[in-house]
Amino acid sequence: MLCGGVIFVLANLGTVIAPTFGLALLSRIIAGVGAATFSPTATGAAVMLVRPEHRGYALSVVVAGLTVSTALGTPIGAVIGGLGDWRWTMGFVAALGALSVAGIAVFLSEVPLPPKVTLAKRLEPLMDGRVVLTLATTLIALSGIFTVYTYFAVVFDRTIGGNAVVLGCLLVLWGIGGTVSNLFGGRVVDVVGSRKVIVTILILLALFSAVLPWIGSQLWIAAPVILIWGACSWGQLVPQQYRLVALAPSIAPILMGLNSACSYFGMSLGGVIGALGIRTVGAHYLGVIGAALAVLALIFAELANLRISASSFVPQKIPNESKVV
Repeated sequence: MLCGGVIFVLANLGTVIAPTFGLALLSRIIAGVGAATFSPTATGAAVMLVRPEHRGYALSVVVAGLTVSTALGTPIGAVIGGLGDWRWTMGFVAALGALSVAGIAVFLSEVPLPPKVTLAKRLEPLMDGRVVLTLATTLIALSGIFTVYTYFAVVFDRTIGGNAVVLGCLLVLWGIGGTVSNLFGGRVVDVVGSRKVIVTILILLALFSAVLPWIGSQLWIAAPVILIWGACSWGQLVPQQYRLVALAPSIAPILMGLNSACSYFGMSLGGVIGALGIRTVGAHYLGVIGAALAVLALIFAELANLRISASSFVPQKIPNESKVV
């Protein structure tokens, strides 16, 4: 985590001082590498730090941090950029990253070590149909969500009316829904398991995505729907991670890395699908495409559940090692 955080901070500082667009772009790629290193390691560490019955809540806290940063990052960055320029925004991001690195160094000096695994062991999960189907669920669900979210401003342009304050408030509202669902969803997963939560969340995600085209013209209707849509959008991450960890707790960081890769790829793919959707059905109807992808994700989630139920696998308990880094 420290290495990923340091890379992220230095890369953002590099963006601040970059004299050319090419160097700025290179620094953004390096920052992405640092962030991609940090995120799965953080979720894996969260699992290793708690007892097995608290896995869901531990994962939800980490994902809630991601939700808050995503929801608040855009409006805060816009305000800072408006007061100065984009370099100020990158400097602020670097400062937050440095604060995070300092917090890890001070408060997480002792993190249990997961068992050492070979490269073949790292790739082994991709040979497991249960893991592949679960990862596919994550990828498809995120693709559907970001098909709409990437083009949020044009999907809800009738509600926003060109008002930047309204746009920022709706984005924050979306993030609040996600944060609350993560924090409470983790507790629910610990009690009822991942399947019920995944199925419920994906059904609600499909329903609320499907109605977006017809509620986007009235703020008083759009606001609560966006809140619930945000809750469903982020609420599926924790039970998905929980399901993966239950399959192979000893290689949880590896599984979290694969899940993060599918999440990022799904977000990127959502942007492409959304662009194609705007050209074919129009921006206001991207929610219908998102709903269809949510239904497809639900099908893959249930296929994963069938494979898990049919296997003779007995979930392992996560070892709480006494060794530290």
